[in-house]
Amino acid sequence: MEYRFLGPKISKFDLVNMSADDRRVLASELRDKILRTVSNNGGHLASSLGAVELTIALSTVFDYEKDKIVFDVGHQTYSYKLLTGRFGEFDTLRQEGGVSGFPRINESKYDAFDTGHSSTSVSAALGMARARDLKGDDNYVVAVIGDGALTGGLALEGINDLGISKTKMIVILNDNEMSIDKNVGGLSKHLAKIRTKRGYIKAKRSTESFLKKIPLIGGPLIRFILAIKDWFRFITYRKTPSIFEDLGIVYYGPVDGHDIETMIDTFNAVKDIADPVLIHVATSKGKGYRFAEEHPSDYHGVGPFDLDKGVVPSGKETFTTAFGKAIIDEASHNDKIVAVCAAMAMGTGLTEFAAQYKKRFFDCGIAEEHCVTMASGLAISGFIPVVAIYSSFLQRAYDEIVHDCCFMNNHVVFAIDRAGFVGHDGHTHHGLRDISFMNSMPSMTLFAARDYDDLRNILHYCINEINGPCAVRYPRGSSDYGNALYGDPSECVLPHLVADNGNDYALISVGVMCRECEIAYSRLAKAGLYGKHINLSLVKPVPSEALISLIGKASGVYVCEEGVLSGGAGEAIRNELQKIAPGIKVTPIAVEDDMISAASVERQREIAGIDSESIFNRILNKK
Repeated sequence: MEYRFLGPKISKFDLVNMSADDRRVLASELRDKILRTVSNNGGHLASSLGAVELTIALSTVFDYEKDKIVFDVGHQTYSYKLLTGRFGEFDTLRQEGGVSGFPRINESKYDAFDTGHSSTSVSAALGMARARDLKGDDNYVVAVIGDGALTGGLALEGINDLGISKTKMIVILNDNEMSIDKNVGGLSKHLAKIRTKRGYIKAKRSTESFLKKIPLIGGPLIRFILAIKDWFRFITYRKTPSIFEDLGIVYYGPVDGHDIETMIDTFNAVKDIADPVLIHVATSKGKGYRFAEEHPSDYHGVGPFDLDKGVVPSGKETFTTAFGKAIIDEASHNDKIVAVCAAMAMGTGLTEFAAQYKKRFFDCGIAEEHCVTMASGLAISGFIPVVAIYSSFLQRAYDEIVHDCCFMNNHVVFAIDRAGFVGHDGHTHHGLRDISFMNSMPSMTLFAARDYDDLRNILHYCINEINGPCAVRYPRGSSDYGNALYGDPSECVLPHLVADNGNDYALISVGVMCRECEIAYSRLAKAGLYGKHINLSLVKPVPSEALISLIGKASGVYVCEEGVLSGGAGEAIRNELQKIAPGIKVTPIAVEDDMISAASVERQREIAGIDSESIFNRILNKK
């Protein structure tokens, strides 16, 4: 398709001088480019489609050459990337060496802050606004945050501080779960138009300032006028007064997030208010693509798909779906089991559980810290909570796991999804630290699943045989195996001998690294090195005696894991084995530099040096 406006970097001058019709054409072109690229490469689609008009309005009013625009999470920034000079390379989105799926300061000077995890924008932007004031600069600072991210504790902490500080800053609340009420019709549109006029807002602020100066009656008059305003807003919008105003933030909205001209008028009208301002913008996820509009959750993050047919589920089992089936099976035999997630029921495989056991399912929103402490409250009251959270997001709840779960030895089961490399989402989403931080937890039992059967057995063991905090980690995607190395769930605590043809070395694979190690093991035999391959599911506590028994007389031990080196399984095994056999040499093979950007999981393992080729070379050369 030949684009009329979309191309190399579009300047603020170009946007300001476009007609309303031209901007609508630009919005269509942005959607077309995003759809074509994501259908080829995969990516976060629904959020980006919903934020097209919002991004055009922001880029028209604010100057990305000078101002700071901080996008929360960053799922919605594809339009922004296209408008800020990345059109020519946008086809490389989420590919190795290409455009990131999230804002990256090392990719473009127009990306104000690295994002990828939720609820960070207000705090980061407030820091930038304070820095601007300290330096005496005059640029604008804008945070764009979604209604889902607003449930995160960090966002609420930032908003609380912003309101108290009275720092000049703008927060755009992109609410994609709310649509403008059509029943209010022309009156609503008329009132919105009045409220976005610069003269109205200036008069409003001047009136408040004047009334404050009147002794005795000034304050009561302001409160009376605000009460009348709030009553009228309720009658018109059926909305109670905004909580943001009570926190000290000037509130405007709701504004139609797909009406570019209204948003431009609104942003221009409020941008010079000296106080913090929040503009409530209502958008629709998946806007402009029927399949995504009808099923926005299915189009949050997608792989490549056919634009005409939409996303067609593969039907292939994954670790996530295996977990979902396993917890339903466990819950059918034990009414004390409850499931907890952080706004990711579908992503963590809990959709069917939520449908079957509605009263035993708790979605806490994007609030991982709250998830863990709330689950601990359930546990101490006699229930068995299974908390399903992605590995990279569970990092946020470190203190809660330590203080609210482990110190009291609460029986909380952590299902750690997306452990290891995650592929094209890049380094902010890799689950490479869970072994390290779970290894540091008192009373914690930690497992790494090798395959679906292993995951089911471990989950059963964690629920039924352990009386304290425990966790099982498993990766994104599918398993390389059909069956576990054992049948009885209680055997998950034991290391298992996969192969044994000599004593030249012993190779211990942790969880899913079994496949890479099997390939390396086979190649080593062809190269004349004969050793043992041991697969390990139980990471903490280290089953030292059982490992020593299987290692036997092997001259060197190599531990391969898909996690960071520092504090990982390899280091823990080395420390524990040397207590029993001081002369034993244990070499961890793990990720030493985890700042690995978008690529396939296979390629990321290769870059990190934990693929079969790297394992083969390490052992062959005794490194």
